[in-house]
Amino acid sequence: MSDDERGFALEAIGFDDLEGWRDDDPSSLFEAMETCRHHIEETKPYRTGSLGLTSADLLDLLQAARDTRPMSASEARSFFETHCRPFAIRRTDGEPGFVTAFYEPEIAVSARPDDEYRFPFYRRPDDLIDLDDQNRPATMDTSYMFGRLREGTIGPYLDRAAIDKGALEGQGLEIAWAKSKVDVFFVHVQGAARLRYPDGRTGRITYAAKAGHPFSAIGKLLIDLGEIDRVNISMQSIRHWLAINPDRVDDILAHNRSYIFFREVEVDNEAAGPVAAAKVPLIAGRSLAVDRMIHTFGFPFYIQSQSLLHLQGGKPFQRLMLALDTGSAIIGPARGDIFTGSGDAAGELAGTVRHYADFAILIPNKAAVRFA
Repeated sequence: MSDDERGFALEAIGFDDLEGWRDDDPSSLFEAMETCRHHIEETKPYRTGSLGLTSADLLDLLQAARDTRPMSASEARSFFETHCRPFAIRRTDGEPGFVTAFYEPEIAVSARPDDEYRFPFYRRPDDLIDLDDQNRPATMDTSYMFGRLREGTIGPYLDRAAIDKGALEGQGLEIAWAKSKVDVFFVHVQGAARLRYPDGRTGRITYAAKAGHPFSAIGKLLIDLGEIDRVNISMQSIRHWLAINPDRVDDILAHNRSYIFFREVEVDNEAAGPVAAAKVPLIAGRSLAVDRMIHTFGFPFYIQSQSLLHLQGGKPFQRLMLALDTGSAIIGPARGDIFTGSGDAAGELAGTVRHYADFAILIPNKAAVRFA
């Protein structure tokens, strides 16, 4: 496939071309890299994206990292300089890359519904099946990775409006109930949450599957309707609009037909981030969600944004990160979602990240020869 056909090209650059590289400290990535290595070798390799980088390409770097314990930021940078070559990701349309951010919300929930706790988080239903090119009906768009199997026939699954109206009630799929439909919706957007029960117990849920319908951003809908100015759009402004327009909440949320199902996970370490798509605990400020149709989990990306200031103490965001997650809205070669952490403070940071950014991928030396 040509660069024009896939919409981007890789340009070999040097580490000195990565603005801010000499000030970065990627030491915190080594533990996550070891977890990636263990998953690849002991469980299964990550899916290969269309760029063509494989888990096998990554293993040389991960195996070298296993035996490395950097004692300083310069030693950590030196490790990547020794074992990788950086490549800038250039979109062929000339447009810059773009980053948003996500976080792990903390939600008050109950194990049983009542007049206060009325809105459920659901487990994956039994009739939801994975789709691929072999079993997907010809009438369904190839973007559908999930469908519904009923009486031997595969079709689209129920959408958000149908499920919110009770289509899954009575199947015993509920994990817990929250007080707010809007809170549940935003947990769907984030893909994970910490659950706080009335007795003080803490639980955790993470993405298990989705209904399969395309993600449709309600922020864009509110812009198109003239309800929120484009320059003011953020998670906070969307929440505020929903709070003051309760009679329109159902219609606005239903615009995003995508629906997320969850699974419960143990809270072994309160300080650790959620385990995401790469099966590795996310690191606040160092984990990136990418388009998994293009990129392969576990690879390092250097993200630089002159305009994104509030994640790095007023300085431009310039940081080496690991691709450890994905998302329905994360589409394109230079498109990323930065994990900011857990809880309300992390949510405040994440909600206002909508910035242009430069993307570079670090490719292990042996694989880099194919791209140079």
